[in-house]
Amino acid sequence: LVLLLLAAWGPRVPAGLRSPRRRWPVPYRRFDYRPKTDPYCQARYTFCPTGSAIPVMKEEDVIEVYRLQAPVWEFKYGDLLGHLKIMHDAVGFKSSLTGKNYTMEWYELFQLGNCTFPHLRPGMDAPFWCNQGAACFYEGIDDAHWKENGTLVLVTTISGTMFNEMAQWVKYDNDTGIYYETWTVQASPDKQSIVWFDSYECSKFILRTYQKLADLGAVFKKVQTNYTSIILFSGEPIYLGNETSIFGPLGNKTLAAAIRDFYNPFKPHQSVREFFVDLVKVIDRVILNHQFYLFYNLEYWFLPMKFPYLKIIYEEVPLPVASKASFGV
Repeated sequence: LVLLLLAAWGPRVPAGLRSPRRRWPVPYRRFDYRPKTDPYCQARYTFCPTGSAIPVMKEEDVIEVYRLQAPVWEFKYGDLLGHLKIMHDAVGFKSSLTGKNYTMEWYELFQLGNCTFPHLRPGMDAPFWCNQGAACFYEGIDDAHWKENGTLVLVTTISGTMFNEMAQWVKYDNDTGIYYETWTVQASPDKQSIVWFDSYECSKFILRTYQKLADLGAVFKKVQTNYTSIILFSGEPIYLGNETSIFGPLGNKTLAAAIRDFYNPFKPHQSVREFFVDLVKVIDRVILNHQFYLFYNLEYWFLPMKFPYLKIIYEEVPLPVASKASFGV
């Protein structure tokens, strides 16, 4: 009853904000180069510690391609997050000529929390983000990691030529798609609902990789493939501006203060008491006041939140079908 009443109240849009007419979803922005990371950004666990360059395969090689999936942070918490269907995705390769195995995945440089919420640093008006993500390639497949609580299954076989073409695409994709985006934002839980923003994370990289292989002529097996999405539900988003227009010398001080105030409860916590105090603040802003501030493409958006506010889904996305034109490759 309480949730139904909250849903009936509707979103509270700050005065003066109006939703612009635009095409949805907002396209993910690509960049010309990857900027250096700020030394302030530190990871608890090193990004890609055993990473290596993608090798050049011989054209006549036959390479098996494996779907890899395991619960997020399985190495620390086992299957805990697997019960919530919060899964991490990767892709594996095995060369028939050399017998070597390889793993390729895409994830956050500074862990998920830093990609999802910013730091509010003393002396800085604008929130500070450590939200880069990147591809990681390394030799070997940790069978125990992927099999024990997850998935390791053959999905297709490709030639060495196709692998090398894919490697060139991975370089482009990694150099131009540099920021991790946690949230999918859509209008309702309906399958045909408008998607306002699409996430850009590990599963999306795997889906792009499979599609590239299909474009090159790979024929995939009939295997069911499910992926995790974390969805926010919102009315039509309202564009607010970028860091300069909001937090700069000529920015909107009222809006800047509101954004900083919104992100403050999401800061890292030192005690259990602090966590629960800030959790109440989050519930007040997101559920009671129907407000969320989204950072996407280095720009800020206001989301007028709607019931059921947030949902984690584990949904099937079929493996791609090779296009007719690709068979000539």
